[in-house]
Amino acid sequence: MELTDILYEKKEGIAKITMNRPKAYNAFRARTIQELIWSFKDAWDDNRIGVVILTGAGEKAFCVGGDQKEKGEEGGYDYSGGLGSGIGLEVENLHQTIRNIPKPVIAAVNGYAIGGGHVLHVICDLTIAADTAKFGQSGPKVGSYDAGFGSAYLARIVGEKKAREIWYLCEQYTAEECKEMRLVNKVVPSDQLQEAAEEWANKILAKSPTAIKMLKYSFNADSSNIQGITQMAMGSLAMFYDTKESEEGKNAFLEKRPVDFNKFRK
Repeated sequence: MELTDILYEKKEGIAKITMNRPKAYNAFRARTIQELIWSFKDAWDDNRIGVVILTGAGEKAFCVGGDQKEKGEEGGYDYSGGLGSGIGLEVENLHQTIRNIPKPVIAAVNGYAIGGGHVLHVICDLTIAADTAKFGQSGPKVGSYDAGFGSAYLARIVGEKKAREIWYLCEQYTAEECKEMRLVNKVVPSDQLQEAAEEWANKILAKSPTAIKMLKYSFNADSSNIQGITQMAMGSLAMFYDTKESEEGKNAFLEKRPVDFNKFRK
């Protein structure tokens, strides 16, 4: 597959996947999701690979979610690609691929991990963050949501009360704050991030690959029921994107004006 939106390299047992749209803060479009899925599946099929590192290009962002500029008039994303539950993005497929690949995935968060980008790091097995990284949700501010792994699995990690705070308030949190809530495993200076991720990857590579694989399956088993919730959530999201309420969120973001959801409470 020709890669335009990501960088993909394999070296000494480690596959490194870098979201490469820095001018858009590594926001993803349909093409980006397709390339991510392809790269993860390639790493899955390569027996020489034991660990995957997911990161973002540049110093500003890991990923800030779906690119609002790619969102079409019908609500879904109009960039050519798979329909992915009707929203124009194969996000559900990507989430399942990250969870099911029988190899640990380390998120190396180099900057903003917001919205759908925040969900990506939540789903990864481990997260190492630069001390300059910022985390948070944005869906309810722009007429969107993730009522699947992005919320239900988040609650497993940080607890119900904190997960509701993260989603309801849509505020941003520092790397240290996220470490305190057990959403981040380790915080390092930004110039040491990639080195730290590779160090952990090499420690994992020194372990039994079968043991690691079975442990990942065991960890996933307890939250596998969320997959059904995700399918329902993605289906509802496709319908929601077709509403004036969701359109208001998108338009306010693109027009850089305050959003007005009050008219939808009448």
